[in-house]
Amino acid sequence: MKRVIPILCVFAASLFASLFANAASDPEISGELKKWHKVTLTFEGPETSETASPNPFYDYKFDVVFTHAKSGKSYSVPGYFAADGNAGQTSATSGNKWRVHFAPDETGEWSYEASFYHYRFISVRENTVKLTKQAKTSHMHGATGSFSIAKSDKSGDDFRGKGRLQYTGDRYLRFAETGEIFFKCGPDAPENVFAYEDFDGTFHNDGHADQRVKTWEAHLKDWNEGDPTWGSDNRGKALIGAMNYLHEEGMNAFSFLTMNIMGDDHNVFPYIDYDTHDRFDVSKLDQWEIVFQHASKLGIFLHFKTQEAENQGLLDGGGLGATRRLYYRELIARFGHNLALNWNMGEELGEWQPKPRTPPQYQHQRLAMAEYFYNHDPYRHHVVIHNGNWFDDVYGADSKYTGASLQTNKPDFHRVHGAVLNILEASAKAGKQWAVAVDEPGDASYSLVPDAVDPTHDNARSNALWGAYLAGAWGVEWYFGYKEAHSDLTCEDWRSRDLFWDQCKIAIDFLHGQDLPYAEMKSMDNLIVDNGPTVNSAEGDYCLALPGDSYLLYLRSGDERSLSLEAGKYQLAWFNPREGGDLQSGSVKKINAKSKGEHSLGKPPVADGKDWVAVLRKR
Repeated sequence: MKRVIPILCVFAASLFASLFANAASDPEISGELKKWHKVTLTFEGPETSETASPNPFYDYKFDVVFTHAKSGKSYSVPGYFAADGNAGQTSATSGNKWRVHFAPDETGEWSYEASFYHYRFISVRENTVKLTKQAKTSHMHGATGSFSIAKSDKSGDDFRGKGRLQYTGDRYLRFAETGEIFFKCGPDAPENVFAYEDFDGTFHNDGHADQRVKTWEAHLKDWNEGDPTWGSDNRGKALIGAMNYLHEEGMNAFSFLTMNIMGDDHNVFPYIDYDTHDRFDVSKLDQWEIVFQHASKLGIFLHFKTQEAENQGLLDGGGLGATRRLYYRELIARFGHNLALNWNMGEELGEWQPKPRTPPQYQHQRLAMAEYFYNHDPYRHHVVIHNGNWFDDVYGADSKYTGASLQTNKPDFHRVHGAVLNILEASAKAGKQWAVAVDEPGDASYSLVPDAVDPTHDNARSNALWGAYLAGAWGVEWYFGYKEAHSDLTCEDWRSRDLFWDQCKIAIDFLHGQDLPYAEMKSMDNLIVDNGPTVNSAEGDYCLALPGDSYLLYLRSGDERSLSLEAGKYQLAWFNPREGGDLQSGSVKKINAKSKGEHSLGKPPVADGKDWVAVLRKR
């Protein structure tokens, strides 16, 4: 009997430990269990902190594989250290919570299986069989479970009612649930949106351009009761209000740098301080996510600009080394579940500056960045690059880029139309059709100036807005220059361009509202009889057409124009791009083209000498 008691005790202790381990491995599942909604699994893992050794970002690798029972589709999603699990509100820097986000794209049962490895630099090393055998496992490693997903109940602008925005191989991005094409428009400036005083972090007073930290006070009045805040003092109202303002103006996109160390501003970075690039500020990134979630519910696309020209060589000399991989992994883990976004590998990259602040990135490095996102983003979001070097050496069927983030360089925007056409044609010839967004039209000095300087914005509307869309671009974002008030670095009030947002809304509402076969239509400016030049010119008119079926024209003046048409019967209507409204009738309502040839469109509803849009459809 004396020998049996210890054996029973050992067995009981072992059983208790096993039960405790199983209980500890069960995550808290939060969020709405609905298709396309954010579902979060929070596990209890090792107690650690942002500055601990082992490094919680490098030395632990936490992933969860989600598998749909009926279809068998599977997603491997990276997780991250979440401090106390509520760091955005508490500003915690330590804790034992580890978290993963998932946006399910099917209803029904999903299962999950977690892996958790501890080994030196394991989060950025290739996860070979040998390496995982050497690594230690603990806590939630091997945890499994399931949950059931219902249909989404969202509608309207909320992306959860539309599904994930996807690149599908042509010029336009589409929502996975509805199949609809998305035309984006919104501000590309200020680039330092997130240099915001209400975010946690050391950037407020670290001696690096502290005077540029923003309050966004002008948008405090746009915050509404019930909107999110963070911290015990209810911070974040002004920036949340700014998102509300964009939505109220009908804008559906905004861009932001996530890292501008050594750049023009110096105040935006995901790290605990300016000089430490392997430790993330957990609470600040939680607060960024609060903004992203609010924007997504409003139907605002997230344009992640991951670096800029000045810091392209900051991480690993521009290569895909440990610190760059770590940075990208954290972005994907924390924010990749958002439904409508693109990853921009950086602004103005490559070897083109005479005196770069950091080493320029060469072709293989620029290609490697896109390949990392392709291999590690479970949702394969749109991946783009901005032109410093032109795009020629990153085109091709094997390149993992899916589009261009285009910058032009003339104050009247006249290079936009031709540049879009250039990229669309060249990328297709190289083996993969890119989707092009004009994210910085205009020049560096002025671009989209405030309403107080140019209240009509005629050049911006004609040459950039409509010039981009009728070349086949899927979006336009607006850079603010640096020589006027409310600039690319100083803007804290998006009302500075309030009059122009109205014109942008008119354009994208029109495009979304027309049942036109956009993906099949091509730029055919030459169909307009006696048309002026449209490439590198501010003279010609624009035509996007599927000959014999649909024609969409932007005509700069109210003059009568003729169009070369295929034989057929057509209905003609007109639209005012300055004031919006319904389609209107002009002097010619129908065209009966008995044979291929030139046919007059007549005059627009008002012969005012101003720009009009014509829509011609086969009857």
